[in-house]
Amino acid sequence: MGMTLTEKILARGAGISSVSAGKIVTAKINRSVIQDALGPIVYRKFRKLNTNIWDTNKISLVIDHFCLPGSIENAMIIDETKRFSNDFGISDFYDMQGVSHQIIIENGRILPGEIAVGTDSHTCTYGALGAFATGIGSTEMCSVLATGELWFKVPKTIKVTVTGKLANRVMSKDIMLRLLGIIGANGATYKSLEFTGDTISELSMSSRFTLCNMAIESGAKNGIIAPDEKTEEFLGQPINMISSDQDAEYEQEIVIDASILDPQVAVPFSPANSISIKEVEGIKLDQVIIGSCTNGRSEDIKIATEIIGGKKIPPNLRCFIVPASNKVFAETSRLGYLAILAEAGCIIVNPGCGGCGIQMPLLEGETCLGTHNRNFRGRMGSPDSKVYLSSPATAAASALCGKISDPRGFSKFDDKSVEKNNGTD
Repeated sequence: MGMTLTEKILARGAGISSVSAGKIVTAKINRSVIQDALGPIVYRKFRKLNTNIWDTNKISLVIDHFCLPGSIENAMIIDETKRFSNDFGISDFYDMQGVSHQIIIENGRILPGEIAVGTDSHTCTYGALGAFATGIGSTEMCSVLATGELWFKVPKTIKVTVTGKLANRVMSKDIMLRLLGIIGANGATYKSLEFTGDTISELSMSSRFTLCNMAIESGAKNGIIAPDEKTEEFLGQPINMISSDQDAEYEQEIVIDASILDPQVAVPFSPANSISIKEVEGIKLDQVIIGSCTNGRSEDIKIATEIIGGKKIPPNLRCFIVPASNKVFAETSRLGYLAILAEAGCIIVNPGCGGCGIQMPLLEGETCLGTHNRNFRGRMGSPDSKVYLSSPATAAASALCGKISDPRGFSKFDDKSVEKNNGTD
């Protein structure tokens, strides 16, 4: 019997020829990522061990939840992170440069076939590169810092096959929300979601990151996509084209026909509460957020510009644009997107976790539509507020109308206007 992609990576990390679902292995870690929200707990526990870090070149520290720090307590967390970086000689430190998951992929810190762990549940984002990536707790991270290893139970794999051409303004976020609607919030608990099919092959890397980012919302241990030429181009270096064996064993296969997929919206209070936009059109909004580690990349901001550009956001609605990183901010600024969105009335926010972290809270009775990954009760402020989730296209169209709206009926903003705004011919 052959192995799945996840099984192959864990076998390699454990230094053995093969594994099967359910086997316990101890594997070497290629990259450990610690973000500010859980960082201080890790740092204090690790100092008590009175030992050294196994390999400082494989540790990344990121300030992303507290950009910008809104309190003395938050500023102290940033200071503690800096001191830990200096005391232990960790040079790969990113201070308020964007969301950790975007920073790691931009800087090539994880490659196909490798194993990455992080103190954030959305560490699974890196699976789009063909890596095994998963979130862990503070105690586990201390163990990794000291030993460079961690034990895993090899997860069963669910094969998610997506076929057909996506309709205009239907995005990978819609695929993921549809999948969550099928399997539920616990339907893939401690399992691997392996995305495959001709639709996946056609997706950009940005769109693939969105899929793997939200694997955890089904309870999955990891999400993963086999690397290909697009992966290699994104990383800018030759890579190991690892893939599942043809005779690999899957627990089940879920098939999604992307060609008939409507834009999806997750209604409160779970990402798995996804339904067709036709069922929620017209719901009044107080706030829209386009950003996060799920959908804050240049591709996402571009489509928002195409829909919003040349028009005006209603004065009674707040529309925040949150680039996922400084690099994304710089690129979308250079291309003219941010200026166009600002002229339309959008609020451009510094890179970071934004509304998915601690910023942009909702008041009692307010309603928000966001492109992030979670809409749990009280996550964005008052427990009596409501948060809906959607793609950037749906969020942009809804921001224009002040209510949840289908993006498929909106004309595309003239790209030449963007070029003119950018000062190009």
